[in-house]
Amino acid sequence: MTDTPHIPARRLPWPESGSRPVASPLSPSVVYATPDPDALDAQYEGRTKGYSYAREGHPNADLLAAMIDRMEGATGGIVTGSGMAAVSAAVLGALKAGDHVLGGDQLYGRSLRMLSQDLPRLGIATSLADPTDAAGFAAALRPETRMILIETVSNPTLRVADIEGIAALAHAHGIVLAVDNTFTTPRALRPFQHGADIVIHSVTKLLAGHADATLGYVAARDPDLAQAIKVAATTWGLTPSPFDCWLAERGALSFELRYDRAEQTAARLADHLANLTGVARVLYPGRADHPDHNRAGALLQGRFGNMFSFELAGGRAAANAFTRACPNIAFAPTLGDIATTLSHPASSSHRALSAQDRAALGISEGFFRVSVGVEPAETLIEEMTRGVAAAAAAV
Repeated sequence: MTDTPHIPARRLPWPESGSRPVASPLSPSVVYATPDPDALDAQYEGRTKGYSYAREGHPNADLLAAMIDRMEGATGGIVTGSGMAAVSAAVLGALKAGDHVLGGDQLYGRSLRMLSQDLPRLGIATSLADPTDAAGFAAALRPETRMILIETVSNPTLRVADIEGIAALAHAHGIVLAVDNTFTTPRALRPFQHGADIVIHSVTKLLAGHADATLGYVAARDPDLAQAIKVAATTWGLTPSPFDCWLAERGALSFELRYDRAEQTAARLADHLANLTGVARVLYPGRADHPDHNRAGALLQGRFGNMFSFELAGGRAAANAFTRACPNIAFAPTLGDIATTLSHPASSSHRALSAQDRAALGISEGFFRVSVGVEPAETLIEEMTRGVAAAAAAV
């Protein structure tokens, strides 16, 4: 009778090798073992580097954060479970009950909801101002204002913030300036070089770029503030998935190539749509008719990005006809795929706003936001021309 093979109760050590993997290893472990309590103390006290529990950090998140730090000219940034988790970590780490946040009135829909509904429940007051007008922000300050939150280029109307004017205002009053750089990306602008105190990204979007990872990133210039944000992210469980971080690292390696190709196509496509009957307006910072074109040129140095918006005459009927006539362009409520995606803010990102509030932002039922991908420009031009013709026929 043979003995039962021994099955080890613990995993064996990782095999030693004189070579290293070219692709980064994926480390999905939730827990990490240390030799003894002294070694664990050394890790928690910062005397040695190590991991203990994945909610507090893991190798794939640190590797991705370091990549984005290099892009943004930052140090000590952290990766979070989503872009909104990054916004939340910044707010929860920097503010307390009784403080006031002044936000741009052109923010992403969920950021607007956070300011208008969620933060007031925590005793944090909020209000909004036009981010293209630093004087308007100055008039909206309160004695208890502790943070200003803006997007470099707004979602979805693509207005360009007066970031330098607002930064000067914030610093003169000792206010933290948080800048969401998702649309612009560090390829076009590094907000820390223009006075930002906190930089935020939805990594889900252009940095990861393949519509298969949901992540955020946040970094602060001041080490104490950075630590407070990291503690908030850990406490509130805003932890990223190792697998998503691994996927996003792979995507980030091709970021500059994807961005440059998509940016070139976006400029061509925006110009083409602007000349089609049935298109009421096109919003692209690189076009001379954009309301913030001069500021965009000076601030972004000719890097106008892969995002543009346009408005169809004819409202919801035209919008439905357009999307049905463009089956090769994904109609989706987000962005960041390697291919082009089409979003309708009135039915997705800004649906929680009233029709009146959407109209004040310039978002009608015929308004679309386009995240241009890496397809050939001619393919997209043909598809969207057919869509605009279908929309015009539906009116």
